[in-house]
Amino acid sequence: MEGFGVEGKDVAQVLLERNVLTSAQFAIVRRRQKMLGISDHRAILDLNLVSELDTMKTLAELSGMEFVDLTQVQIPKEILNTISLETLLHYRILPIAQTEDGTLTVVSSEILSLNETGALRLLANKRIHFVLSTPSMIRSLTRKTYGLGVDTIQKLRSDQGEKQISNQEVVFDIKDQEKEGAPTETSTISFVDQILLEALRLGATDIHFEPYPSSIRLRYRIDGILQSIPVPLDLRKVYEAIVSRMKVMAGLDIAERRIPQDGRIAMKSENEEYGLRVSIIPTRHGEAVCLRILGRQSLFMDLTQIGLTARQQELVQRLTALPQGLVLISGPTGSGKTTTLYAALAHSNDTGRKIITIENPIEYQLEGVCQIQTREEAGLTFSSGLRAILRHDPDVVLIGEIRDVETAEIAVRAAQTGHLVFSTIHTNDSISVITRLLEMGIEPFLIGSSLVCCISQRLARRICVQCKEQDENIPIEIAEEMKQALAIPRQDLHAWLGRGCLECEQSGYRGRVAIYEFFLMNDEIADLINPGVKTTALRQAAYAAGWRPLRWHGWSRVQSGLISLDEQERISGILNQQSLLSEV
Repeated sequence: MEGFGVEGKDVAQVLLERNVLTSAQFAIVRRRQKMLGISDHRAILDLNLVSELDTMKTLAELSGMEFVDLTQVQIPKEILNTISLETLLHYRILPIAQTEDGTLTVVSSEILSLNETGALRLLANKRIHFVLSTPSMIRSLTRKTYGLGVDTIQKLRSDQGEKQISNQEVVFDIKDQEKEGAPTETSTISFVDQILLEALRLGATDIHFEPYPSSIRLRYRIDGILQSIPVPLDLRKVYEAIVSRMKVMAGLDIAERRIPQDGRIAMKSENEEYGLRVSIIPTRHGEAVCLRILGRQSLFMDLTQIGLTARQQELVQRLTALPQGLVLISGPTGSGKTTTLYAALAHSNDTGRKIITIENPIEYQLEGVCQIQTREEAGLTFSSGLRAILRHDPDVVLIGEIRDVETAEIAVRAAQTGHLVFSTIHTNDSISVITRLLEMGIEPFLIGSSLVCCISQRLARRICVQCKEQDENIPIEIAEEMKQALAIPRQDLHAWLGRGCLECEQSGYRGRVAIYEFFLMNDEIADLINPGVKTTALRQAAYAAGWRPLRWHGWSRVQSGLISLDEQERISGILNQQSLLSEV
């Protein structure tokens, strides 16, 4: 390896001279470097004082080595086996290219010693050109190429032995593991932890394990969309041990593989506690596992964060201050209804009001609020719990979901007798809440007198701010619709999209924003409510009173650069029957 090229200076000294590091930070780096006997650039990265990119580019500059940005690199399949996976994981390197004369380009985040480079050349039996990149880029490309947790799977296979990981089913026996020092258990725990930590890092809400004849598919639901996560090919051979480990964590029967099982796992990551709802179902090729991540306080948002416009936020604040009435939030599963409810509840939480909730499950812990978890096996349902709550002198009641006639009737009666009631209900839009309540058998006069507001919402993926760029291709029919909704000239219309970058895992999206549709009850609409009322009549009356559909509200988010045209179509697009049938 070539030596340092700028008057013998090291990375810390150069960054200090360039005012990237302060004198105090420089002293901290030197202390850590001396105490642990590590390189200065490793100390800088460990302390997170300077970005990995700046640190590694400076190291490359000083050492005379090439720095490679790996964000767009695809490793050719023909060079994957030039160096064994065990060797790659040991040295934390990756082969990324090969020239016509057979020289192999290998990337590392460290300057390897002469002995290490010599050993690698012998193992590969090739000339090797070493280059540098950041640890994060190398980890990301390793996951992308070999799969998440490949090092742990290698260790797990080694622990179990070739005999135990044959094509026959593996029974994970905790007692046997304990007798032998539990190396397999340790590796299995490590892999499950890696899966969970990566899911938390990416902001996933669900984790899906799906077994197939020769592979296991791992998918995370991120921003409402399932995304495949690369896993090692060897995962199929140790999958039963992984499932058994998750069953043990959830208190399930590890010997039972013929029927579905459900359980819960309490977890803690750093200073955050959260829960996992575990669902296991038997399939033809093994047991499929779904983990729902619950109770992450870091995901709790207040009214200023959930995506309300200024006018909508003011309206919600006025709703939470009402002395009585029924406020319902509608939308499909996973549309953020509970998050909106909690944000509204947190705003109405003061010492002058008693707030009680009944939920399944309790997703966030709220200080100063009495929260009840339903337990249907013990007879504590939404309806029975709600009756008990009303005898406890509440001012505000939150019902997790109105899913039956009995709960709906009690909620409506409570809203008429001096209680402010919040709940969710499954309908396609805000106006359909009325017809849904009528279908449940709620009397029309009760709906008109108790229902104050219906809110329909959807979650749209937010465009990544790091790679956002203007979308110049707005279709003519979309431009016309935007122009009418926003009441602005065609030339002032704008749309945006995400190009894809390391920050957003090349998806072009990062995070989500809610889009809301508000429907407020008034006397004219209340007079229309009867068992045979048409939704069209309700829409016309609501439109005359200022109601606008969800799609109409979405165009302002497109114009402001929060969501893309594709996201607007995904969450609010409708099939045009006339145009589709004319093409057939």
